[in-house]
Amino acid sequence: MTSEIVTAAILVIGDEILSGRTKDKNIGYIADYMTAIGIDVKEVRVVSDDEPEVVAALNALRARYTYVFTTGGIGPTHDDITADCIAKAFGVSIDYHPEAVAIMKERVAKMGGKLNEARMRMTRIPAGAALVANKVSGAPGFWIGNVITMAGVPSIMQAMLDEVAPKLKTGVKMLSASVRADAKEGDIGTELGAVAKAYPDAIIGSYPFIDENGGPNTNIVVRSRDAGKLDEVRAAVEAMLAKVKARLAH
Repeated sequence: MTSEIVTAAILVIGDEILSGRTKDKNIGYIADYMTAIGIDVKEVRVVSDDEPEVVAALNALRARYTYVFTTGGIGPTHDDITADCIAKAFGVSIDYHPEAVAIMKERVAKMGGKLNEARMRMTRIPAGAALVANKVSGAPGFWIGNVITMAGVPSIMQAMLDEVAPKLKTGVKMLSASVRADAKEGDIGTELGAVAKAYPDAIIGSYPFIDENGGPNTNIVVRSRDAGKLDEVRAAVEAMLAKVKARLAH
């Protein structure tokens, strides 16, 4: 673990997400996973299957963040262009990867299929990239520079993420504490803003919800990388709530 802040972006590639035909299930999963291991997801982009767009997004994101996770577009069809786009972004060639070909040959033999041109497309990997094992369906993802390229199918993406996670540089984990306000968000907004201003190195969020009595309520979530600071800010939030509620009661 490193004391520096480790950051990530998620780049979702595919017309089917933008058209609504496919509902993305990967962004939330990756974000949860990264938070749990101490990596801050700072940006998410969804781009169509358009080479200049993918290349531009990829180059922008990989320059800004420690890691970029891409999902989608590494399948067997003509519009699966992610691998070519990544090769272009890195300025390297792309070709059939001997290890990927061997994996697919073995997989196809087991399944009784044929290693046709479409399946061979999934073995084309940018030069210099390391393979990311796919224990679900064989066809690997890959890792080049700080870009980790995974499948769009959630079960496959999740298996690939498990493969790469132990190799990621991780930062200090973000800790969080939740305080139930038993007050409307509008009644505590100004005072909560003052607490946030007093503790600029903590992150404070307020999330309205309808409670079990059918009334408006608010959860306040405090986040910090320092356990002592977390306790201090939570205490400040609780003290602020007590004051506001005492005032409202009169």
